[in-house]
Amino acid sequence: MNAGLARQALRKQPWAFAGPFVTQCLAAALVSGALGANSSMSGARLDPVARQALTDSGIPEMAALFVVLAVYLTALIVGLTMTSSIARQTRDIALVRAVGATPGRVRRAVAAQAAVVAVPATLLGVPLGALLARAWLAGLTDHAVIPPGVTFHPSAAALPVALTITVGTSLVGALLAALRPALVRPATALTETSVARSRAGLVRTAIGVLLVAGGVALSVRISNGDPAKADGASFFTMLAMCVGAGFLGPVLLRLTAPLARLLGGTGVLAAENLAVRAKALSGALVPLVLAIAFAMVKVVVHTTSGHVHGRPDRAAEVWTDYSGTAVCVAFAAVAAVNTLVTVLLSRRRELAVTRLVGASRVQALAVIVCEALVVTLTAVIVGTVVAMVSVVPMLHGMLGTWTPHLPPGQLTLGLAVVVGLVLLGTVAPALVVMRRPPVESLVVDP
Repeated sequence: MNAGLARQALRKQPWAFAGPFVTQCLAAALVSGALGANSSMSGARLDPVARQALTDSGIPEMAALFVVLAVYLTALIVGLTMTSSIARQTRDIALVRAVGATPGRVRRAVAAQAAVVAVPATLLGVPLGALLARAWLAGLTDHAVIPPGVTFHPSAAALPVALTITVGTSLVGALLAALRPALVRPATALTETSVARSRAGLVRTAIGVLLVAGGVALSVRISNGDPAKADGASFFTMLAMCVGAGFLGPVLLRLTAPLARLLGGTGVLAAENLAVRAKALSGALVPLVLAIAFAMVKVVVHTTSGHVHGRPDRAAEVWTDYSGTAVCVAFAAVAAVNTLVTVLLSRRRELAVTRLVGASRVQALAVIVCEALVVTLTAVIVGTVVAMVSVVPMLHGMLGTWTPHLPPGQLTLGLAVVVGLVLLGTVAPALVVMRRPPVESLVVDP
């Protein structure tokens, strides 16, 4: 019966699991690529001069740090995306509980879904990671950052490590999402799916506050510490504050939701929707804020350095930093889009009812756009704050300045990318969902 429940869930909501599949595939690629690049450099057969040149370049240390970052990133984001997907099944879980399924059987079925998605995604992602790592090492060689003798060799640990992370975090995320609907009475679970819980829990809020406070404290410590270690430590500062922002997401979105009311009647409806959907949408804040903060920190470090020294940093150094950053930012951005798509797909019934009571497709879409703008604004504000708290102490330690420098052109480009990502994750799936007549949507997704 467990396999039957899992198979039925995958058949009924294939697109809900497409997002986690893509995210886990990229997560496996990130981990396997980082491990492969690290093992290729440590195991390269180089003469003493070339080995010393490789060590002096700092790339082996960067690759080792990248492995740690990849593990932390994938564990966090894979768990979040799977949690969002399983959360869509709360009503279905309540129904199977109502017809006699035990909590243990529900948990086993949810675990089976997580494994069925994670294993093939990982098997596909590991060779993709090998290709990316090979290309990255080739780029480093072309830019004369590392000696030509360093060639890519796959890491034997890539597959087992990637499987452990993706399957393990998927299982944890899925079981956490199914914990409450599997334990409470079916009637209570069905009631909660009909009326969304609009308040964030005190425990969740307290954890968010502690994580943000911890990130700020670590940032202060970085400003008084060794500048050589500031770059690596700043990531963990960002990570703590980004996860904290995710826990505080419902509170943050409710604070910014009233801004939608400035857009008239459509904005009023969008503000009310955001207040109700704040908990679901907060899952997208973590990868969005992480992508914004990580990209901004790396760009600000190089632009401020060029501004202070009066000349740009070496092209090879900039390429090395930006290429590694681009991989992490792209992974977080894809995860954010997947989470937004998952949340939007769970609103098919709501959109159908909205159209049945008189709203046109354009009016329903306008509400989605208003919501997307508020989510974008929230992510940009929080991401900028996180980036500044992380990078300003680092700039003081490395360059002796407290003032970051970011050219307006790059700032505008970054803002346009964030807006595009959020619209891609909200408006695009809304257009697809609303192509179907509303009555048909209610029949298909009762």
